[in-house]
Formats: sequence, C-alpha cells, structure tokens
Amino acid sequence: MVDIEKVPEFYRGYIQAAGSGELVPLLLKSGDDFISFCRKLNEQQGLYKYAPDKWSIKDIILHVIDAERVFAYRAMRFARNDTTELSGFDQNAYVPEANADSRTIHNLLSEFTNVRAATVDMFSSFSEEIRQRSGMASGVEMSVDALGYIISGHLIHHMNIIQERYSK
Repeated sequence: MVDIEKVPEFYRGYIQAAGSGELVPLLLKSGDDFISFCRKLNEQQGLYKYAPDKWSIKDIILHVIDAERVFAYRAMRFARNDTTELSGFDQNAYVPEANADSRTIHNLLSEFTNVRAATVDMFSSFSEEIRQRSGMASGVEMSVDALGYIISGHLIHHMNIIQERYSK
C-alpha cells in the first residue's frame, strides 16, 4: 500500500477512495463497477448536466479516460527511470475539445474498457521495485504505485459524483 504521507495532498483523496488492497484487483474492480454503472445510463442521461457550467455525464466518462491515459503515461515514464519532469494537464481545457456529447455511451465505454485493460496489463508487469520508483509531474513527486491507486480512486471519485450530483 502507498504511504499516503508521501503523496501530494491533492491526490490523497483519490488514494483513499481506491481503498486498501492489492492494486491490480482494485483497478479491475473499479473498472468493472464503473462499466456496470454506466451501462444503466441512456443517451439522454449521458447528456445531463446538473448546472449549465458543469460537465455532462459523457464529459465525465471521457475525462476519466483522458486522466487515466495521463496518469498511466506518467507511471510508465517513471517505471522506466525517466528523470524528465513531466508537465500537468488542464482538464478544463481538454473537456470541451473532446466532443464527448457527440459520442454514444457504448462507444465511450468501449474506449474506457480498452484503456483500463492496457493500464491493468502495464501495472501487472511491474515488479515491486519498479512500483516504488518515482518521478516529478505537475511539480510534485509521485511513485509509480501511487499513480496506480490514483487511477483507481479518481474513477471512483467521479462515479460517486455522478451518483450524488447527477441523479434526478
């Protein structure tokens, strides 16, 4: 398990949301739970925003895909002992450019499934020594292991937001 004190404060909630346990089973479970949850949504629900300036549910689905790609890329770079500091990404700039509302929920979930499978395969290949490696991204140091838990917890965080704020 990740030492939460060594994780930048902004990301701690995601790691706590992921829960305790082995990383790969947590990634598998959170992915399966998200897919099951989203399959219950119809296309009209996918377009719902609880306020005019908020993201639609489809926007959220694509956001978690984008974020997983970014976090997994960081983990891969750190796992390979790349010492280059990586830049951050502006989620609020990505969402309007992604055109998520023009896609079907089925198509978004297909993409999510593929991205999550690649993430699981990558983290499954890492030894304990590799998972302890770290690097700099967005001006903060993070371990490969922490990034895996962040991926799982970030997804859970957004699934909880959909359940809490988007239910009519």
